[in-house]
Order: sequence, then structure tokens, then C-alpha cells
Amino acid sequence: MSPHENAAPPRPLRKDAARNRELLIAAARTVFAQRGFAATLDDVAHEAGLGVGTAYRHFANKHELATAVAQQSVDRVSARVRELLTADDPWQAVVDFFEFAMEMQSQDRGVRETLTGSYVWEEFQPQFNVAFEPLEKLVQQAQDAGVVREDVTASDIGVLVMMLCALGEIADYAHPGLIRRYLTMTLEGLKPGGAPLPVPPLDTEQLFTTIQKHKTAAVRPR
Repeated sequence: MSPHENAAPPRPLRKDAARNRELLIAAARTVFAQRGFAATLDDVAHEAGLGVGTAYRHFANKHELATAVAQQSVDRVSARVRELLTADDPWQAVVDFFEFAMEMQSQDRGVRETLTGSYVWEEFQPQFNVAFEPLEKLVQQAQDAGVVREDVTASDIGVLVMMLCALGEIADYAHPGLIRRYLTMTLEGLKPGGAPLPVPPLDTEQLFTTIQKHKTAAVRPR
């Protein structure tokens, strides 16, 4: 018998503690959306109307809280892609995915930093991989319908979203709608009939590793 089989289940949080935790996560979504992950745990506690000591009783550091918030964003993306898998038009489903990703990053700086890879961490890789599972199905569905070129992979879509998100922040200084120009170019490039792609794609593990190695703006919060 495993020593864990007789272990008592974790005690549930008291109602007030559970409420404070939810307040902190909700406040973190607001703060990170406005300021990105450079915001501090003190900033989040202030937004929640709680003392920073309360924040530290629930989260060891800002990194842990940021992980909880980023997980919610990944869950939103995964849920939306699963919805799109039931769409009648496979091509429109691909377009709608890009539109959704662009809307998320434009409204939430924390999402933008997650999607561009400027804020990533090793222990988040399982969630990163899970998010790609429905996306792989969406790409395959579009390829089966003949509307997306056969040599495109889900990791390619991930890279394109990262590129557009990074460009979006720059493009906003010129014209709020400029990103749509490059989104249209990107979507046209996904259609069959283009030139052969010169090198193979990264798989999801290689993509995650590459992002980690080459990120320049990420500073692990303390």
C-alpha cells in the first residue's frame, strides 16, 4: 500500500480564506492586464483591498500568482478552440482563432506577454502542451477540408500568433487597425498553393524550449 493512500485529504480553505484567494486572482487579472507581469504582488494586494501579508499567505511569490492567472488565459484559449472545432466552415474557424488571439492580446498585457513568450517558465510547459492539442485538431480539420496548406503545423500557428502579438504592440503606435493588414497577409500565407517551406517546423517541445532560450524581456518575478 502506498504511504499516500492513508494520507488525509487537504483541508479546504475557510470561507474567508477562499474568498481572499479569489479576490487576489481577480485583482491579478486586472493588474496584469493593465501593467503586464512587471506589476508587483503589492500592486495586486492593493487592487484587491487586502494587505500584502494576506497575499503572501496564499501565494509564495508573484510568479505563483502569475501562473494561476496565465492558466486561466490558457483555459480560455483552449475552450475557444474547442468551440471552433464544431464550426461549419473550417477556414472561418482558423480565421476566428486568430481574431480571438488578437483580441485577447490587445485587451490584456499579461496575455500579450504570455503569447509573445516574454514571460514563460519551465513548470508551465505541461499547460503549454495541452493548449496545443485542440489547435492541432483545428489545423488538421482545415487541412482535411483543403483550405490550409499541408505543411503547416499547430506550432507554426503558435509562432505566427507570437509574431502578430509582438507586432501588434508596435503597430498600435502607428494605427490601431494596422495589425489587421499583417493578419490578412498571414492568413493568405496559410492557404494552399504557396511556395514550399524551406525548413521543417518546430514541434511543441522545441518551440517552448526555443522561447525560453531566446526571451529577452522575461525576468522571473520574486
